[in-house]
Amino acid sequence: MESLDWSDVRIFLAVARAGSLSGAAQRLGLSQPTMGRRLRALEAAAGQALFQRGREGFQLTDEGAAVLAHAQRMEDEALAIERALAGSAGELEGSLRISASDWFGTHLLTPVCAEFLRRHPRVRVDLVTDARVYDLARREADLVFRIKAPDDPELVQRRLLHMDYALYGPAGAAPPRAGDGEGTTLVTLDAALEDLPDVGWLKKTFPRARTGFGSNNRDAQARMVALGAGFAVLPRLLGDRVAGVVRHDLEPAPPGRDVWLAYHHDLRGLSRLRAFVDLAVERLRS
Repeated sequence: MESLDWSDVRIFLAVARAGSLSGAAQRLGLSQPTMGRRLRALEAAAGQALFQRGREGFQLTDEGAAVLAHAQRMEDEALAIERALAGSAGELEGSLRISASDWFGTHLLTPVCAEFLRRHPRVRVDLVTDARVYDLARREADLVFRIKAPDDPELVQRRLLHMDYALYGPAGAAPPRAGDGEGTTLVTLDAALEDLPDVGWLKKTFPRARTGFGSNNRDAQARMVALGAGFAVLPRLLGDRVAGVVRHDLEPAPPGRDVWLAYHHDLRGLSRLRAFVDLAVERLRS
């Protein structure tokens, strides 16, 4: 190969990880035709087929598997350069990509983002709210807010706050009796998240209740309670803000959770990130 385009290597890595052009295109923000054309160009330049195309998607050939480790090392070095350059920037301009859960981003972080942008209008903030854990080392996000402390030694982490949880029900509905729950319908997390502490608290506190609705979206749970669908455990920072629901303070209360923020240590010198962290701490702890 006379020359190797790093952007084509990024496409190769994305397809290898996603197993399909559509998944890789979504991850990189490119169209499938562009992805396919660039991948074919890379294979033509290499003189080798790097993927086997089939019904199950794109599978690495032996040659592709041999290339994969080298491509990953190229990516690690390229990302290290990006982080080093970003971390040395002192101007409050540029972009900042933040990740959080749906309700936390919508109800708590958007006011922080609005105030931050009033103070620093030359910065662009992208707030991504979903359940996916974004990779900070690969710059999928610059700053994340999570309910579980990350264990990566390359991340700077900070406990932001402790969230209390409570039982909420429709306005006018009497709370179910603890230790029973007969005739009560519960609104809770979906089956994939049933091992979380608040789900366990509901099952233990109301063993005879039935689950009528499950969702990984806390806003959806709160809305269902307001519509009379049942009782749910919600973070008080969310439940106390929702019209049409009433908090019932039971003892013992549902277990609370800590919220952590984290970013890669290479970005600790990034002025716009530090400014956002300082504002988030100031506003969300008050």
